[in-house]
Order: sequence, then structure tokens, then C-alpha cells
Amino acid sequence: MKKSEILKEIIEQRRSIFPKDYTDAEIPQSILDEILSSATFAPNHKRTKPWRFKIFKGEEKAKLALEMQSIYKSTQPESLFLEKKYNDIGFKINTADAVVSIVVNFSGMVPEWEEIAAVSMAVQNMYLTCTANKIGCYWSSPKLVDHLKESLVIEENQKCLGLFYLGSLE
Repeated sequence: MKKSEILKEIIEQRRSIFPKDYTDAEIPQSILDEILSSATFAPNHKRTKPWRFKIFKGEEKAKLALEMQSIYKSTQPESLFLEKKYNDIGFKINTADAVVSIVVNFSGMVPEWEEIAAVSMAVQNMYLTCTANKIGCYWSSPKLVDHLKESLVIEENQKCLGLFYLGSLE
């Protein structure tokens, strides 16, 4: 099969696959490294490399789940609080084998939209690498991530654009 045919097949198969469809099999570290490495090949104007990723696994991931639930509980008026949503936040994070925070670092060298676009292209590379490795994934951008600044040590010139959930499909 020609490289262009393989690439076309991967692009056509790329989907957002949610944690409820992940197995409990662990993603090998070598595959996680490959996924993150592929992100760094995204085009970026003036080579600013505006992406900042942090992998949450194991205990750190469990802490993230509790923190996200706590943020949800503290930011929702009691009349709008939904127990199901609260539980879903924990379920999604805890069911994924790994969760990657997606942060853009604004350099000031190029318009902000260009750096957001570069980060988006980096995430697309991650999606395609996941697809090629039969890893389920999806990018979630809940408003709650705006409150993760402390746990992610987000600097003044950075913004969290969401979380990237990963889980094995086999």
C-alpha cells in the first residue's frame, strides 16, 4: 500500500472515542511517547512551539479527577448542580488510561490565533497517531479547565485549551 493510501485511511478513521469505550489495558509508555512526539512536528510560525502538554497517569490522574469534581462543585450554583455530571467528570478521567492537559504558550512573537492553530495541529497529530496505534482519544474543553491554572502551573502568558483523554481499544 502506498504511503498516501495509508495516510488517507488513518485520516478517514480518525474519530473522537470516549472513555466509556476504552478497555482497561494500559497504553505502553513507548506509544504515549510516540503520540506526544508526533505533536511536536506540527507547523508553527517562527518556531515558537507553543504547545505545553502534561501527562496525568495513576495517582496524579486520580487527583486530577478529584480536583475537577471539586471545581465543578464549587463553581455551580446549588440549583444547577447535577450529581450525574459530577460523577461523569470522575468517571471519564478515571476510566482513561492517561489524560494530557493541552496548554498554549503565547510567545508574543506572532498573533495568538496562530499559536492556538499550531496547538490544534499538534493535537491533530496526536489524534492521527492514536488512530494508527488503535488508541481511543478525544479532546475535551470544558469551562472547568479555566480553574486548573494552579495545578497545571499555568503562567500569565498561557491558557489551558482542554484535556486529551486516551485509552486502549484492545
